[in-house]
Amino acid sequence: MSWIKEDELNLLEKISANVLKAGPMPKHVAFIMDGNRRFARKKHMERQEGHMQGFNKLAETLRWCKHLNIQEVTVYAFSIENFKRTKDEVDGLMELAKQKFLKLLDERENLEKHGVCVRVLGDLEMLPLDLQELIAKAVITTKSHNKCFLNVCFAYTSRYEITNAVREMAWGVEKGLIRASDVSEALLSECLYSSNSPNPDLLIRTSGEVRLSDFLLWQTSHSCLVFQSVLWPEYSFWNLCEAILQYQLNYKSIQKARDLHQEHQALLQLEADRACVAEHLQHHGNGKPADAQRRQEALLHYTTCREERIQDFLEALKHKRDSYFSDLCSKDVLA
Repeated sequence: MSWIKEDELNLLEKISANVLKAGPMPKHVAFIMDGNRRFARKKHMERQEGHMQGFNKLAETLRWCKHLNIQEVTVYAFSIENFKRTKDEVDGLMELAKQKFLKLLDERENLEKHGVCVRVLGDLEMLPLDLQELIAKAVITTKSHNKCFLNVCFAYTSRYEITNAVREMAWGVEKGLIRASDVSEALLSECLYSSNSPNPDLLIRTSGEVRLSDFLLWQTSHSCLVFQSVLWPEYSFWNLCEAILQYQLNYKSIQKARDLHQEHQALLQLEADRACVAEHLQHHGNGKPADAQRRQEALLHYTTCREERIQDFLEALKHKRDSYFSDLCSKDVLA
């Protein structure tokens, strides 16, 4: 099945979509697509067929999101923990992923038509090299598209992502790009795999499980979480509408929590900058207390320098990550 389905909504679905769109709509929705294996057992089919049905449902769900003006979707496709499954199942999932990324590359004109940018988030070096190369091609082929975004979390867990972000900041300090005092919650967010995306407004998990399973733990601290009992391959447009309605009912409290968190972050950063400036003035002030104007000038200078350091570091980090994909594409061409 195609990654992008062209079908229109039926009349009842269109009416319902328009009613929903009269209220606040999530711009970014994340899915834990759970229940493929249980669906296969229920229907007396092979596990691999259950996973195939799960992909088909993803394509259908992306169509619904497009009609609902949801610009970004993030899906939990393969956890690092999934490597612990049987070799046959893991090999089958890797083969399915290869087929689907090959299909994506065959559909590049359709993806360009709809402006779909595909990103793959995770430690891709854990994957077979030929799959890494296909993913790199897909990412580079669609990177300039900007109408809607599909983030596929593959060889991913949130704790691994956060640990990797800490490593990236340590690398920046080691290289002299940033100082240890520049490390902050905001900077860690910029070092996550998902740094190009806003945090999800709504996270949906299917199959009745009421846990996040190490998915987007950092990013969903102020998101609406909806747990639904339906198995992923049986997910419907109406299930999605139900989840969006839950988001709308909780919209004001979610926005208030986000605004308060942003204000708190800004205050913490200001306090940290002031502490660094005070320490600097104490060491270089010849024992004389600095007046208010000098402290304010020093704070402005320090803040400007810190922001420049961080910007240079983030550009270096982006270059390092982009090089991984471009190098993979180069290897594939040489092969």
